[in-house]
This record gives sequence, structure tokens and C-alpha cells, in this order.
Amino acid sequence: MKRLLLLLTFFVFSKTYSQQYYTIIGKVLDTLQQPLSGASVFAQNTTIGTAANTAGEFKIYLPDGGYNLIFTVAGYQTQSIQVSNNNKEPLTIILKPKEKEMGEVVIQNSNEVADGWQKYGKFFTENFIGTSHNAEKCTLQNPEALKFLFIKKKNKLKVLGKEDLIINNNELGYRIRYKLDSFMYEYNTDMSGFLGYPFYEEMEGSDSLKAVWKKNREKAYYGSRLHFMRSYYDSSLTEEGFVLEMKDTLPGSAKYLPITNPYDTSFYNILDSANVEIGFPDEVKVIYKKARADDKFLAANKYPKGTPNQTSALTVRNYFIIQENGFFFPQTAVVNTGYWTWKKLADMLPYDYYPE
Repeated sequence: MKRLLLLLTFFVFSKTYSQQYYTIIGKVLDTLQQPLSGASVFAQNTTIGTAANTAGEFKIYLPDGGYNLIFTVAGYQTQSIQVSNNNKEPLTIILKPKEKEMGEVVIQNSNEVADGWQKYGKFFTENFIGTSHNAEKCTLQNPEALKFLFIKKKNKLKVLGKEDLIINNNELGYRIRYKLDSFMYEYNTDMSGFLGYPFYEEMEGSDSLKAVWKKNREKAYYGSRLHFMRSYYDSSLTEEGFVLEMKDTLPGSAKYLPITNPYDTSFYNILDSANVEIGFPDEVKVIYKKARADDKFLAANKYPKGTPNQTSALTVRNYFIIQENGFFFPQTAVVNTGYWTWKKLADMLPYDYYPE
């Protein structure tokens, strides 16, 4: 089964969400302390963004929770800053000009695949956007923005974005601008991963189409990793339909044992009003009992067609911290397998999405 390291995106109907907002202000400057007018400022994996004014100043309003704020200007290195409700002081962001060493250019050119899209386009799309029903309805508007590299010595495929990828998710009603730093797939280990900065935009549509998108978004949300993180944060796993099982620590055992109290302090620690720390000594299965897995997933993994639940797994390196909106960090501390891994970009929702 494919494994995906994500670097780096439910409630019962009686439950409602009341969102509160906080404000981040600051300046975007170059290395000479000159303002970078028009610099793009957006919260990664959201629909929330703005631009710096002529003085390089910006103001952005964010729903409570954590985010990576992304700062981009053509010709400058992209910068990412983690923010939360606790940020009170104005930010000063210094962007450095892009510089590429000649050796790096030579290496990239020597590994570049001239007909990369024809040779690897389908493979990239399936492993980046996905193979689900939603993925089938996604369209990459500018495949020419991709550069494909194959590193023979490591038997590894690397894909770079020369400009923002424009992806229309026609089932969920989002246009995604994805600043792809890199996508990598290692053939020897069957491991893939990608690093980038997605920004979501609402697509225009009729009222009837918006109703379809609303329904599809809810379906994508329930049982997702975003839903799980929010449910764990506010101690509502059982009510939301999640069950946790941890791998038996006895040597040679392949059993998974129910975690009867996932809020035991050996797993779950409330650090303060905004942060909950999670850690497990071994792999944990996350079973979502309120929906079946997609038939395409069952077929691809040769599971019985009547499999009743969605099952994912996560392995935690030391610990990770969840915030109110489901944002968690460090992202590299969590390795996913199973259903969440199969659900790729086409089934992801922005952090500012909440079911109505």
C-alpha cells in the first residue's frame, strides 16, 4: 500500500460552529528594507488572502486557529511564517531575491525529461490530485507549468512547478492555486511526498450547482483528517464517529487494541487554551464508522466491497500539536497510511471550511 508523508489540508447536525477572528498585521520588505508593494499574503490551505499596499503593509483576518502565512513576490524567495491567536506583535517579513547556483541549473537540466508530461503526467496527476471520484472531475489548467526530473541514481521522480498550478475542482467548487515547490516519488520504496502552498478560491456557479458543491464538501469533510484533528482537539471523537486502536506493543504481535480513553494524559495533553499535544508510542488505526470507504479505494487495495468503515493509520514521531481549526504541527511528525493517504488534493478542504 502506498505511503504518503504529507509535508505540508464532522460534526453531528445538532452541532454548530461559531467562528471568532483575529488580525495579523505587518510589513513585507526586501533585504534593503524597501517595501514590496503588491506582495501576496495568504494563509496556506485557506481561501483567505490579501496583498501588501504601496508601503508594504498588510492586514489579514483569520478565524481562530493556526495557519502558515505565505508571502510571495515574483523574483523573490517565498517565505512561510506560522501564526496563531497568540500573535500580538506586528510582523516584519524580509524576502530575499531568488538566486540559483549554476551547479544546480546544470544538475536540473541534466535530469530533466523533455517529454515529461507525456511520460509522467498521468502518474503525477494520480499521485498528486488523486484517483477518487472528485479527482476524476479535477482539471489541471496549465500542465506546461510543470518540470519533470528523473534522477536515475536514486530511481526517483521529481516534479517542480515553474509557476502556480491552476487546478479546478469541479466537484467541490474550488479553484486551487498551488505553488508547488516539489513532488517526489521514490520507486524503490513506493514513497511519495509533496511540498507546496495551496490557496483556494470559490468558483462561481448557479444556486443549484452551489447546493451540489455544499453536499460534496460535506461528504469530503466527514471522516477526513481535518475532521479528525478538530474532533480530537475538542474531545469529541466518539460523538463524531471516530474509534482509535493502537498496535499491540508485545513483540511479534500483529493485533490492534482499542484505545478506550484517547484523552488519557499518556496520549493527550492540553498545553493551553489554544494547543493540544498528541503522542502515541506506536502506530494507531483511525476508524471512521459513519461512512463507507470509496469503492475505488476498496478495489485498488483489494478490500471486500462491503467493507463498512473508513480506516486510516498514523504514526507519530514524538508528538504533534493540534489547534482549534484542525491545523497541526510539526507536519513532518505525522506519517499517514490507509484511506487518508489515498484521498489526495482533490478531496482536501481549506482550513476555513466548516460544515453548516
